[in-house]
Amino acid sequence: MMNHPGVLLMRALAHLPLSWLRTLGSLIGRVLFVLARSRRHVALTNLRLCFPEWSEAHRTDVARRSFIAFSQAFLDRAWVWHAPPEVVRRRIRLAGAVDDLRQGGALIIFAPHFYGMDAGGSAVMQQALAHGSSIYTRQPDPVVDAWLRAGRQRFGDVILLNRDEGLKPIVRSLREGRALYLLPDMDFGPEDSIFVPFFGVPAATVPSLARFARLGQARVVPVVTRMTPGGYEARVHPAWQHFPSDNLEADTRRMNQRLEGYIREVPEQYYWVHKRFKTRPPGEPPIY
Repeated sequence: MMNHPGVLLMRALAHLPLSWLRTLGSLIGRVLFVLARSRRHVALTNLRLCFPEWSEAHRTDVARRSFIAFSQAFLDRAWVWHAPPEVVRRRIRLAGAVDDLRQGGALIIFAPHFYGMDAGGSAVMQQALAHGSSIYTRQPDPVVDAWLRAGRQRFGDVILLNRDEGLKPIVRSLREGRALYLLPDMDFGPEDSIFVPFFGVPAATVPSLARFARLGQARVVPVVTRMTPGGYEARVHPAWQHFPSDNLEADTRRMNQRLEGYIREVPEQYYWVHKRFKTRPPGEPPIY
């Protein structure tokens, strides 16, 4: 893997000044916004559904900045996964209710799909926790798969749980004291999903956050990672109180409501290129 041209390139990019990487990412993002027509359509459709009060010009501007942030975050993986540890620690600031991560007992970290999610995971494991886990989908390219796994396991003792292996390894990991870095805010299809509002639009949402919290008797602590001029800020929000409840649908609605608030603060850094509304309620026409 280490001799693969793509990996060698990322290792080389890790030594560039951050300002150079961000400039390069900005250029790539602007080009992708023009050339990647299908993904641009997805992003603009998502923004139109979620922010109907915005003008078309404003939605286009946010979508363009989202492509730029996407490209910059991808290039930032070079230094997050390959630069010396002291560089990573200096560039990623862990802020907020960090002590809520360090309390005893089972812990689930709700980590929404902001573009800095990999940087946030690295910061949590490098600066706050010793043992962690995350759910992982195997990549079709074995070199890319190995590179992603190595990057996400760089700091601390981290195990990656294959999504196809089901529930038992996840619950066992929680009960063994491994914090679960969970990203449940995507459309994973109709199986095991329920429809709850996301910015007022019915969205197929896996209720895994509340379900895992109940089965693992775990606290839920959100970590929202945002790109900054000097790197990233991984902000730890206080643990949610009275979560989970005895109502799985209400808990999942609450998750999406909290997520909406996080997104409104930096909408251009959310993963709008994903077909969040791909799965439709019965009888509803496709959106994309």
